[in-house]
Amino acid sequence: MTEPIRFNTKIAVLLRNDLAGWQRLNVTAFLVSGIANAEPELLGEEYRDADDTSYLPMFRQPVLVFAGERAMLTAAHSRALGRGLRLAIFTQELFATGNDRDNRAAVRAVGREKLDLVGLALHAPRNVVDKVFKGANMHP
Repeated sequence: MTEPIRFNTKIAVLLRNDLAGWQRLNVTAFLVSGIANAEPELLGEEYRDADDTSYLPMFRQPVLVFAGERAMLTAAHSRALGRGLRLAIFTQELFATGNDRDNRAAVRAVGREKLDLVGLALHAPRNVVDKVFKGANMHP
């Protein structure tokens, strides 16, 4: 029997709970792409099927998705920055843009305290993620 794999860290996404279904999926995909880019060591080996067709590697550990009110995202954002954590963010304005250049310009136009956050993601030790996302519930 193989021992279960336990991770000392978490990859976690926090979404505002009033997003439409398509928005939740879109925001999650964008946010985890930031984690993969910043921490490529989180990616495992490529996948292969029985016919030896190769597929892209994915994260080596689960991605946990949480949901919370607007105030929860603001608090989690502040706690993460206060701990010096790197994080990916997605703001309401990004739904109206269609490319990376305009996305970055939309974020750049707003001060940190006034960001209209709809999602954020981070990778950190398990207990740190628990503290940053305190009060958030697993996404239904």
